[in-house]
Amino acid sequence: MAEPIEADTAPYAGRASVSSHGHHGRRLSSLERIPSQNQETDANLYPEPANVVAADLERAGYDAEEGEDEEDSSSSSGKAEDGGNRAGGQATAAPSAAPPAAAAAAAAADEKKNGAAAAPPGGPPPGLRPADFPDGGLRAWSVVFGGWCGLFCTFGLINCIGVFETYYVNGPLAHYSQGTISWILSLEAFVMSFGGLVFGRLFDTYGPRWLLVGGTVVYVFGLMMTSLASQYYQFLLAQGVCAAVGSSAIFNACMASVVSWFFRRRAAAFGIMVSGSSLGGVVLPIMLDHLIPRIGFPWAVRAVAFLFLGLLVLCALTVRSRLPPRPRPLVLAEYLSGFREPVYLLTVVASFFFFWGMFLPFNYIELQARAAGMRPALVPYLLPIINAVSIVGRIAPGFVADRCGRYNVMIAITALSAVISLALWIPGKSTGALVAYAILFGFSSGGFVSLNPALVAQISDLRQIGARTGTAFAVMSFGALTGSPIAGAITTNGSNPFLGLQFFCGFTMLASVVIFVAARVLQVGINPLKKV
Repeated sequence: MAEPIEADTAPYAGRASVSSHGHHGRRLSSLERIPSQNQETDANLYPEPANVVAADLERAGYDAEEGEDEEDSSSSSGKAEDGGNRAGGQATAAPSAAPPAAAAAAAAADEKKNGAAAAPPGGPPPGLRPADFPDGGLRAWSVVFGGWCGLFCTFGLINCIGVFETYYVNGPLAHYSQGTISWILSLEAFVMSFGGLVFGRLFDTYGPRWLLVGGTVVYVFGLMMTSLASQYYQFLLAQGVCAAVGSSAIFNACMASVVSWFFRRRAAAFGIMVSGSSLGGVVLPIMLDHLIPRIGFPWAVRAVAFLFLGLLVLCALTVRSRLPPRPRPLVLAEYLSGFREPVYLLTVVASFFFFWGMFLPFNYIELQARAAGMRPALVPYLLPIINAVSIVGRIAPGFVADRCGRYNVMIAITALSAVISLALWIPGKSTGALVAYAILFGFSSGGFVSLNPALVAQISDLRQIGARTGTAFAVMSFGALTGSPIAGAITTNGSNPFLGLQFFCGFTMLASVVIFVAARVLQVGINPLKKV
């Protein structure tokens, strides 16, 4: 009997071929897979050729280059040998041609004797081949629509934190410093992102349904409690913790569900879905700015909560994962395994640095515009401008990224964010300069939000997408937590009080660009024309 091949050393196999000298060799002529001895942990499900590591192929004994299959009168014998190899042994070719059924039976018998679990005849498990992804259709796009509703309610509210900052500074929390008040809104963004560490794992195990239902109840309850708050600790607990926990469950369920429905159009689908958060960032600030003076802050927040309740019901009815959940014991190593992969590690660190600076314009641009002398009637429209333009910014880069490479486009838009923050926001004091910055930053920051989960999915095993995405957002959440308080602490009372804040924003984004470039170089080397 053939000796079994180690499962983790042969993730791919090409068709067997026979040389003119009778030697039976193996060569990777296409990305065909052989079954893993342990499908749940060893099978490499990365669907894109860019994710196939040459070292793994060499270690398994395959040539990395594709070539024409060698065919001769012994091809039937080569197929029999390939069947033996699939069964888990380095078998010699069958002495004579055998029908496919006989080869399959021999493979099954070999596998039974070796004590290995039966595996599918070839390729990744059903549902995970590139051709298995719908990449469109009513069901897939209904998931995108449901996710759009979910992100309108969750990230859309985060996008208008400047409205809450302005109200708290000039209203019930006027006796607190800006840095202290920033902790409420930073904690909300932190909990929503950090919750992915828990909710991503729950998604992999149980699917999105109960995350959406439970998250809706907790989120709406937290907003209702915010409407009743009057003290600092009450706002902190209601908005910064309770509402944020519910928001995190919804946000992570939506982000992880879309991955299973799209492959070639994945970045575009993410872009369309997260445009809901941009529209929320347009509608909600205007809504709150008009309602607070008329009916007061409590009823304005309740009106938002009732609007969210209706949209989240639609979200819960339409969002679902195409792949079934996989209940399994909690293994802490799942959260840490990605950090042993240099590309994943660099991608997460780069995203952290961008998150560190990204929320500062959302949080402080209204206060900075007032200090710069902008007409008070125009100031409330800066956030809606940022979020309106980010609708285009979240959709267009996704379509371009699917064609030109997601890392390539991510580097371009993060570089744009860094340049305009340093070269336009800092010297800009006029209304025209601030509006121009709002437009450009809205586009570039929107592209980051839509591409970031697509990058994580591109370098991840889709069966662990919830945990991998959740871990990435958990790390990024520390940037959201500390960015605004740090920025608030370095504001001054001089003629240009926001200069330190603006430098901090620009240089953190610049650091993000450098690290994204390093992640790209690790994958394809220094080749600016390579799609990755």
